[in-house]
Amino acid sequence: MFAPTTTPDHAAPESTPRPTAVQAAGRVAAVLALALGGISVAAAPAQAQENPYERGPDPTERSIEALRGPFATDEEDVSSLVSGFGGGTIYYPTDDSEGTFGAVVVAPGYTASSSTMAWLGPRLASQGFVIFTIDTNTRYDQPADRGEQIGAALDYLVEDSDVADIIDGDRLGAMGHSMGGGGTLEIAADRPELQAAIPLTPWNLDKTWGDVDVPTMVIGAENDTIASVTTHSIPFYNSLPGSLDKAYLELNNASHFAPNTNNTTIAKYSIAWLKRFIDNDMRYEQFLCPAPGPDLDISDYRDTCPHSS
Repeated sequence: MFAPTTTPDHAAPESTPRPTAVQAAGRVAAVLALALGGISVAAAPAQAQENPYERGPDPTERSIEALRGPFATDEEDVSSLVSGFGGGTIYYPTDDSEGTFGAVVVAPGYTASSSTMAWLGPRLASQGFVIFTIDTNTRYDQPADRGEQIGAALDYLVEDSDVADIIDGDRLGAMGHSMGGGGTLEIAADRPELQAAIPLTPWNLDKTWGDVDVPTMVIGAENDTIASVTTHSIPFYNSLPGSLDKAYLELNNASHFAPNTNNTTIAKYSIAWLKRFIDNDMRYEQFLCPAPGPDLDISDYRDTCPHSS
């Protein structure tokens, strides 16, 4: 949590201090009030938006569960001839009048292609992100390799892609399914400067992630027989530092392949997590804290509420 701000005591100045802008505005307002016969006038000018990274209107349950958000999107294919990963598709908002966007790379699972994660592209991009669903160098790459390729794709996005000018290189995140989820943990450990990570039904032989410093939401599936939550998702979550902003969401009655089809629960909480930590958008905290209880879609949810960053 943020520490309260304290103001040190100072000795009284020898001369009268110049009024601040707010004080001056207050005095002008008072004079105007007298001149207008006691009509109340605001004492201070309107404050600028506190968070310059907020994008889009105030969110509601309906808006983050919708198939599309407030931004129109377009897409661009990236050749497999690029260096470091196997190409893919970039989905991006077409209106950047509000400013730059955070960006997220999404990696597929073992033997899968980017097409298995394509549904996330426009759904997340329309909420105000640049989303890059990638292919891996080979379909048999292991989690550590996939993590490196996520990193290469992030570098490509901010340095060489055609949409680099609308991306804020300091607001980046990673997502991935299965071994791509394992790769998401790998890149989160390697790049603490990332703002958010979301492993989806992740698989990795390494169960210890105490060195991760990136806010991480692990999404597991209750009936996963490939990356069982008892041997993968839950140990991953438990191994993350206790001081970290982290969450564990378990999809009720879902299989390992739940992230491969349009899934409102995955989308809703991914949007909330990415908005909260990539954009530092406190308007989305309401969907994460207090933690949602078990329901028809969620069999288990754990969180380190209240969030500190």
